[in-house]
Amino acid sequence: MNTSADNKTEALNAINEKWMRECTCTLRSTATQAVPGDGSANADIVFIGEGPGRDEDIQGKPFVGAAGKFLNEMLAAIHMKREDVYITNVVKYRPPDNRDPLPEEAAACYPWLFEQINLIDPKLIILLGRHALERFFPGEKISLVHGKILRREVAGMGMRNFYALYHPAAALYNGGMRGILIEDFKKIPKVLEKIEAR
Repeated sequence: MNTSADNKTEALNAINEKWMRECTCTLRSTATQAVPGDGSANADIVFIGEGPGRDEDIQGKPFVGAAGKFLNEMLAAIHMKREDVYITNVVKYRPPDNRDPLPEEAAACYPWLFEQINLIDPKLIILLGRHALERFFPGEKISLVHGKILRREVAGMGMRNFYALYHPAAALYNGGMRGILIEDFKKIPKVLEKIEAR
Protein backbone atom coordinates (compact mmCIF):
# COMPACT_ATOMS: atom_id res chain seq x y z
CA MET A 1 0.00 0.00 0.00
CA ASN A 2 1.31 3.43 -0.91
CA THR A 3 -0.91 5.30 1.51
CA SER A 4 1.05 7.85 3.54
CA ALA A 5 1.31 7.27 7.29
CA ASP A 6 -1.36 9.88 8.12
CA ASN A 7 -3.78 8.59 5.50
CA LYS A 8 -3.33 5.07 6.81
CA THR A 9 -4.12 6.18 10.37
CA GLU A 10 -7.23 7.98 9.11
CA ALA A 11 -8.27 4.91 7.10
CA LEU A 12 -7.85 2.66 10.17
CA ASN A 13 -9.92 5.07 12.29
CA ALA A 14 -12.60 4.99 9.58
CA ILE A 15 -12.63 1.16 9.58
CA ASN A 16 -13.02 1.13 13.38
CA GLU A 17 -15.78 3.76 13.31
CA LYS A 18 -17.64 1.87 10.58
CA TRP A 19 -17.54 -1.45 12.45
CA MET A 20 -18.49 0.17 15.76
CA ARG A 21 -21.75 0.99 13.99
CA GLU A 22 -22.13 -2.17 11.89
CA CYS A 23 -20.65 -5.09 13.87
CA THR A 24 -23.33 -7.74 14.45
CA CYS A 25 -21.64 -9.41 17.45
CA THR A 26 -24.19 -10.15 20.19
CA LEU A 27 -21.63 -9.21 22.87
CA ARG A 28 -22.43 -5.57 22.02
CA SER A 29 -25.57 -5.79 24.16
CA THR A 30 -23.66 -6.61 27.39
CA ALA A 31 -20.38 -4.69 26.85
CA THR A 32 -19.80 -1.08 27.91
CA GLN A 33 -18.17 -0.22 24.57
CA ALA A 34 -16.20 -1.63 21.65
CA VAL A 35 -12.45 -2.14 22.02
CA PRO A 36 -11.24 -1.82 18.40
CA GLY A 37 -7.47 -1.84 18.91
CA ASP A 38 -4.52 0.35 19.82
CA GLY A 39 -1.21 1.31 18.24
CA SER A 40 0.23 2.19 14.86
CA ALA A 41 -1.54 1.81 11.53
CA ASN A 42 1.96 1.44 10.03
CA ALA A 43 3.06 -1.38 12.34
CA ASP A 44 5.18 -4.31 11.13
CA ILE A 45 3.59 -6.43 13.86
CA VAL A 46 -0.06 -6.94 14.77
CA PHE A 47 -0.80 -8.69 18.08
CA ILE A 48 -4.16 -10.47 18.31
CA GLY A 49 -5.49 -11.48 21.72
CA GLU A 50 -8.72 -13.14 22.76
CA GLY A 51 -11.15 -10.44 23.88
CA PRO A 52 -11.39 -7.41 26.16
CA GLY A 53 -11.55 -7.89 29.93
CA ARG A 54 -13.02 -5.61 32.60
CA ASP A 55 -10.34 -2.87 32.41
CA GLU A 56 -10.42 -2.91 28.60
CA ASP A 57 -14.21 -2.66 28.57
CA ILE A 58 -14.02 0.44 30.80
CA GLN A 59 -11.14 2.17 28.96
CA GLY A 60 -11.94 1.09 25.39
CA LYS A 61 -8.33 -0.03 24.84
CA PRO A 62 -6.92 -3.57 24.60
CA PHE A 63 -4.42 -4.99 27.12
CA VAL A 64 -4.56 -2.27 29.78
CA GLY A 65 -4.85 -4.53 32.86
CA ALA A 66 -2.24 -6.80 34.47
CA ALA A 67 -1.72 -8.82 31.24
CA GLY A 68 -1.23 -5.54 29.35
CA LYS A 69 1.41 -4.37 31.82
CA PHE A 70 3.21 -7.70 31.31
CA LEU A 71 2.94 -7.28 27.52
CA ASN A 72 4.40 -3.75 27.79
CA GLU A 73 7.33 -5.10 29.84
CA MET A 74 8.05 -7.81 27.25
CA LEU A 75 7.87 -5.23 24.42
CA ALA A 76 10.34 -3.00 26.33
CA ALA A 77 12.70 -6.00 26.64
CA ILE A 78 12.92 -6.16 22.81
CA HIS A 79 13.21 -2.34 22.55
CA MET A 80 9.68 -1.77 21.33
CA LYS A 81 6.71 0.22 22.61
CA ARG A 82 2.96 -0.19 22.17
CA GLU A 83 3.06 2.74 19.75
CA ASP A 84 5.32 0.67 17.41
CA VAL A 85 2.87 -2.23 17.05
CA TYR A 86 -0.89 -2.70 16.70
CA ILE A 87 -2.78 -4.62 19.38
CA THR A 88 -6.30 -5.95 18.94
CA ASN A 89 -8.48 -8.97 19.77
CA VAL A 90 -10.47 -11.72 18.08
CA VAL A 91 -13.66 -10.27 19.61
CA LYS A 92 -14.03 -6.52 20.03
CA TYR A 93 -16.46 -6.63 22.96
CA ARG A 94 -16.02 -8.05 26.45
CA PRO A 95 -17.62 -11.48 26.98
CA PRO A 96 -19.70 -11.47 30.21
CA ASP A 97 -17.69 -12.51 33.31
CA ASN A 98 -14.60 -12.83 31.08
CA ARG A 99 -15.84 -16.15 29.70
CA ASP A 100 -14.27 -17.54 26.50
CA PRO A 101 -15.60 -15.98 23.29
CA LEU A 102 -18.00 -18.26 21.42
CA PRO A 103 -17.20 -19.27 17.81
CA GLU A 104 -20.16 -17.25 16.48
CA GLU A 105 -18.95 -14.14 18.38
CA ALA A 106 -15.47 -14.50 16.88
CA ALA A 107 -17.05 -15.01 13.43
CA ALA A 108 -19.21 -11.87 13.82
CA CYS A 109 -16.13 -9.77 14.70
CA TYR A 110 -13.91 -11.33 12.00
CA PRO A 111 -14.77 -8.91 9.12
CA TRP A 112 -13.57 -6.07 11.38
CA LEU A 113 -10.29 -7.86 12.18
CA PHE A 114 -9.91 -8.80 8.51
CA GLU A 115 -10.15 -5.14 7.39
CA GLN A 116 -7.71 -4.02 10.10
CA ILE A 117 -5.08 -6.57 9.02
CA ASN A 118 -5.52 -5.85 5.31
CA LEU A 119 -5.06 -2.12 5.85
CA ILE A 120 -2.10 -2.35 8.25
CA ASP A 121 -0.54 -5.12 6.12
CA PRO A 122 1.89 -6.29 8.84
CA LYS A 123 4.95 -8.41 8.18
CA LEU A 124 4.06 -10.57 11.20
CA ILE A 125 0.81 -11.43 12.99
CA ILE A 126 1.35 -12.58 16.57
CA LEU A 127 -1.41 -14.78 17.94
CA LEU A 128 -1.73 -14.46 21.72
CA GLY A 129 -3.34 -17.59 23.13
CA ARG A 130 -5.48 -20.42 21.84
CA HIS A 131 -8.51 -18.40 20.71
CA ALA A 132 -6.43 -16.23 18.37
CA LEU A 133 -4.64 -19.38 17.13
CA GLU A 134 -7.97 -21.15 16.54
CA ARG A 135 -9.23 -18.27 14.36
CA PHE A 136 -6.41 -18.80 11.82
CA PHE A 137 -5.28 -22.37 12.51
CA PRO A 138 -8.35 -24.39 13.54
CA GLY A 139 -7.45 -27.50 15.50
CA GLU A 140 -3.83 -26.48 16.22
CA LYS A 141 -2.61 -26.70 19.81
CA ILE A 142 -0.76 -23.70 21.23
CA SER A 143 1.39 -26.04 23.35
CA LEU A 144 2.77 -27.55 20.11
CA VAL A 145 3.18 -24.47 17.91
CA HIS A 146 4.19 -21.66 20.30
CA GLY A 147 7.43 -19.93 19.35
CA LYS A 148 7.28 -21.11 15.72
CA ILE A 149 6.75 -19.16 12.49
CA LEU A 150 3.55 -20.37 10.85
CA ARG A 151 2.76 -19.43 7.26
CA ARG A 152 -0.53 -19.77 5.46
CA GLU A 153 -2.63 -18.31 2.71
CA VAL A 154 -5.62 -16.51 4.24
CA ALA A 155 -8.65 -15.95 1.99
CA GLY A 156 -8.65 -12.31 0.89
CA MET A 157 -5.36 -11.58 2.72
CA GLY A 158 -2.79 -13.52 0.72
CA MET A 159 0.16 -15.35 2.28
CA ARG A 160 0.68 -14.31 5.89
CA ASN A 161 3.33 -14.94 8.55
CA PHE A 162 2.08 -15.86 12.02
CA TYR A 163 3.83 -16.46 15.33
CA ALA A 164 1.92 -18.08 18.20
CA LEU A 165 2.55 -17.21 21.85
CA TYR A 166 0.92 -18.17 25.12
CA HIS A 167 -1.54 -15.50 26.23
CA PRO A 168 0.06 -13.08 28.75
CA ALA A 169 -2.97 -13.45 31.08
CA ALA A 170 -2.53 -17.25 31.20
CA ALA A 171 1.24 -16.98 31.67
CA LEU A 172 1.09 -14.26 34.32
CA TYR A 173 0.31 -16.65 37.18
CA ASN A 174 1.86 -19.83 35.77
CA GLY A 175 5.63 -19.84 36.34
CA GLY A 176 6.52 -22.42 33.68
CA MET A 177 4.34 -20.87 31.01
CA ARG A 178 5.61 -17.38 31.91
CA GLY A 179 9.23 -18.44 31.31
CA ILE A 180 8.34 -19.99 27.94
CA LEU A 181 6.40 -16.87 26.88
CA ILE A 182 9.30 -14.55 27.79
CA GLU A 183 11.76 -16.73 25.83
CA ASP A 184 9.44 -16.94 22.79
CA PHE A 185 8.84 -13.19 22.96
CA LYS A 186 12.59 -12.43 22.94
CA LYS A 187 12.82 -14.21 19.56
CA ILE A 188 10.45 -11.74 17.85
CA PRO A 189 13.21 -9.45 16.40
CA LYS A 190 14.96 -12.55 14.92
CA VAL A 191 11.62 -13.80 13.54
CA LEU A 192 11.10 -10.44 11.80
CA GLU A 193 14.64 -10.57 10.38
CA LYS A 194 13.97 -14.05 8.97
CA ILE A 195 10.75 -12.88 7.33
CA GLU A 196 12.40 -9.79 5.84
CA ALA A 197 15.26 -11.92 4.48
CA ARG A 198 12.83 -14.12 2.48
